Amino acid sequence: MVEIRHDDRPGDIPAPLRREIRLLGELLGRVLIEVGGADLYADLERLRVAAIRFRRRETNARRRAILDIVAGFGPDRAWAVARAFTVYFQLVNLAEEHHRVRALRERGGGDAPVRHSLRDAVGEIRGREGEGFLRALLRDLEIAPVLTAHPTEARRRAIVETLWRIGHQLERLDDPRRSRGEEADIRRRLLEEITGLWTTDPVRTARLTPLDEVRAAMALFDQTIFRVIPAFYRELDAALGPDDVGMRPPAFPSFLRYGSWVGGDRDGNPSVTSEVTRKAVDIQFDHVLRGLEAATRRIARSLAASEHEVRPSGDLLAGLEDDERTMPRQAVDQRRKLPDAPHRRKLTLSAERLAATRRHAPGSYPD
Repeated sequence: MVEIRHDDRPGDIPAPLRREIRLLGELLGRVLIEVGGADLYADLERLRVAAIRFRRRETNARRRAILDIVAGFGPDRAWAVARAFTVYFQLVNLAEEHHRVRALRERGGGDAPVRHSLRDAVGEIRGREGEGFLRALLRDLEIAPVLTAHPTEARRRAIVETLWRIGHQLERLDDPRRSRGEEADIRRRLLEEITGLWTTDPVRTARLTPLDEVRAAMALFDQTIFRVIPAFYRELDAALGPDDVGMRPPAFPSFLRYGSWVGGDRDGNPSVTSEVTRKAVDIQFDHVLRGLEAATRRIARSLAASEHEVRPSGDLLAGLEDDERTMPRQAVDQRRKLPDAPHRRKLTLSAERLAATRRHAPGSYPD
């Protein structure tokens, strides 16, 4: 079996993490032989074994052995070896991040709150300061993280997205319900993604423009902020009132207000002009509204209750009438398709308004 191993100190590595690292190393070893050749793999193994020996007992002879191996590499081989170890440690870091999430989930399965969790923080503040202080704190709280550009970041977005997909396959591998066929599919997908990781040029050949940085930030927004912030709010709301969470309005107003300097910072960069900033705002405007529109349409599809079974409130009907006046063409179509589902019509028209706002179409907003 071909593999790159992470077995310097196996006793220090939890068994699930060790299995994942071994699997990723095995698959990377296959890719290196298939794409880079057996000689490359042999050179990597020589260097890896020499480094492990030196770490276990540092001597001048073992240090010299490492230096002699490296000195024997030509420029192309040195580049390939460095890339191989870079890919390997990217995979190891990904497995370690996945294991941290897994460990936190296991710790959160008990009755006691996990230390430093939102539930733990809410309980501590309640016990020390009282419920009134906690509510007042949340009412007045405002946090404003600001996204910044990193023009020195050389790693391509294609690499980052490949690592995300590998992480998703590791999540699938954790599912105890997986069948043998599903496990085989996971291994196949991992092999595909690791092949892509190895064959993708890891360094950008052209310098990023400010608008490239904006688009890169929006890709991160999709994977992190847009998904994590709602989950964060739900977790906090559940910590405040677990017995009726989801059946009442949230116990606090939203307090996270994200900002961005990407494409708009005035730090002397001559490439950031007023026109670039305007385009940066347009890109973010379009991107965020697309995300909200997709989420609204998804929620609308889940609200198929008939008005005969779930009577709509007066406020909902009034809002629906406003929407139908603003968007008469879409309203006619929705009444034809969903004559007895006002909740779904309301959400669908809300999605249509978001789409119209994104396109700067007339009638995006009610009079």
